[in-house]
Amino acid sequence: MTKSNRLLLTWISFFSYGLTGALVIVTGMVMGNIAEYFGLPVSSMSNTFTFLNAGILIAIFLNAWLMEVIPLKRQLIFGFVLMVLAVAGLMFSKSISVFSLCMFILGVVSGITMSIGTFLITHIYEGRQRGSRLLFTDSFFSMAGMIFPIIAGVLLARSVCWYWVYACIGVIYLAIFVLTLMAEFPVLGNKGDTNAQPVAKEKWGIGVLFLSIAALCYILGQLGFIQWVPEYVTKTFNLDINQAGKLVSDFWTSYMIGMWVFSVVLRFFDLQRIVTLLTALATVAMYLFISTANPAHLTYAILGLGFVSSAIYTTIITLGSLQTKVSSPKLVNFILTCGTVGTMLTFVVTGPIVAHSGAHAALATANGLYFVVFVMCVILGFVTKHRTHGHQ
Repeated sequence: MTKSNRLLLTWISFFSYGLTGALVIVTGMVMGNIAEYFGLPVSSMSNTFTFLNAGILIAIFLNAWLMEVIPLKRQLIFGFVLMVLAVAGLMFSKSISVFSLCMFILGVVSGITMSIGTFLITHIYEGRQRGSRLLFTDSFFSMAGMIFPIIAGVLLARSVCWYWVYACIGVIYLAIFVLTLMAEFPVLGNKGDTNAQPVAKEKWGIGVLFLSIAALCYILGQLGFIQWVPEYVTKTFNLDINQAGKLVSDFWTSYMIGMWVFSVVLRFFDLQRIVTLLTALATVAMYLFISTANPAHLTYAILGLGFVSSAIYTTIITLGSLQTKVSSPKLVNFILTCGTVGTMLTFVVTGPIVAHSGAHAALATANGLYFVVFVMCVILGFVTKHRTHGHQ
């Protein structure tokens, strides 16, 4: 593989995470406007976004096998067509059914690109470099989380209709489409089967179970928290939508900076020990955010939360890939799928909680889920195989 082609594939991976981040994170910003557009309560509207999360989950789950049947390049080109159709549907239809279908299509497109992006990184890079690259790739998720809440806040504050936010997100896929036309992708035929053989013979181990639970609870907790922050701070502290958007952006800015810092720091520490420490600090930081009565303290708490939680998910995935002597893309995809289940369950779990007890209760639930992640990481320390395999 040439250096230029490797660079093209790497940037496709970066943008794939950015696309998913933009679609998922912007939900909390536009949900109130969309609910008003369709004349529905916010708690009911939140359930509709489950179609987006379900599309992401289904695409990631199925694409672990479809990647060996349908060429990656063809999938990404077809995804661009679907993206255009979905955004057009959002713009020109006022039917809640069409909206739900478009959200599902956007989820499928996002899931396809994210699974391909993850595979490309695990296929191109090896060993410690893989973990570092995964962490940097995931930083584009948070970079989108930093940029698009600001874009959404500016557009909504100027009374621009909410669907233009999704048109802006579509620009990310336009970049993916252009890069796809220029790049040559790996062929997954015999090579895919060869890579699968060691995984079939070698047991994953019980550590993968704890990591999978941790991945699910972490993503469910993170998105359950960040999606309801705008609702919580506008109702509790009377902040306007721009201030709420800035808080969300602050979280993802700090998250992105943390990823860059930890992509260097993680090389010098045992992964299981440092992820345990980070989950403990993140749990405390989230508790400080939801327990403060002073709006001036919200920024400090959410900046701290973003920074210390930035490396948790990617470290969980990296630890999963190190539970076997020969790293398996399917094992990585399995843990990624578990995390995506957390994405799908975000509004299924938090929507009823908000409807009955308010946004603060949803944030408290997210805090409890972070504590579960901490417990899983502690237990993992007794069963992890990454040290015995020499992957320290």
